[in-house]
Amino acid sequence: MTILKALARLGGAASLTAIAAEAGENAAKVHRYLSSLTSEGLVAQHPATQHYHLGPEAVRIGLAALRQCDPVRMGESALLRLRESLRVTCFIAVMGNMGPTVMRMEEPSLPVTVNIRPGSVLPLLWSASGQAFLAFSDDETLQATARAEYEAATPEQRSLVGGSDPVQGLRQQVLGQGCAIVRDTLLAGISAVAAPVFDARGHVSAVLTALGASNGFDARPGGSICPRVVEEAAAISAAMGYARPA
Repeated sequence: MTILKALARLGGAASLTAIAAEAGENAAKVHRYLSSLTSEGLVAQHPATQHYHLGPEAVRIGLAALRQCDPVRMGESALLRLRESLRVTCFIAVMGNMGPTVMRMEEPSLPVTVNIRPGSVLPLLWSASGQAFLAFSDDETLQATARAEYEAATPEQRSLVGGSDPVQGLRQQVLGQGCAIVRDTLLAGISAVAAPVFDARGHVSAVLTALGASNGFDARPGGSICPRVVEEAAAISAAMGYARPA
């Protein structure tokens, strides 16, 4: 297993010497294990370069694991931890046909009354969930939708997102913070923070959000809530197979 993981870290294909160095074992020992892995189809060897690469059985295992990667199901424990430790309402949203859509929600024993429930569709610009999808995705269609949303907004709403290019300015702000933060923009008296959940390909597959009454909700980037939401979202991403670029 150590050798398979070393081969994966090396990009799935490497020489015997490189695999041995990555695994921290001598080449003769690694060669014996690679022979066994090759016979089981977990590893194959290129006839021209003699480099080893992940074989068809490893591909089948990987595909089976990917089919189980449901961010909503894998994020259930994170929602419970956030609810219990921070005493806030939290939910997971995915990008649906109509926009960011709430899929699973957890509320504390004394929840803040909000008109957001599973199935609710949220705006891109005025919700923390929407901002996280917008900022951490390079989807140009999503950015065009956000611009249309801005054009249809009231002057009061537009004043909350300034600059010559409001959409790009907002994206850079959220990326700089590491999470999306809104205060009284979608719902009066309600603040929220949101962080992205990435899949194995590095695409935003869901967004983890926490919200609460603004007068008791620490929405600072380095406060008590944002780091926890970012941490839990990162843990879900890791379970989904996402490896953060160095």
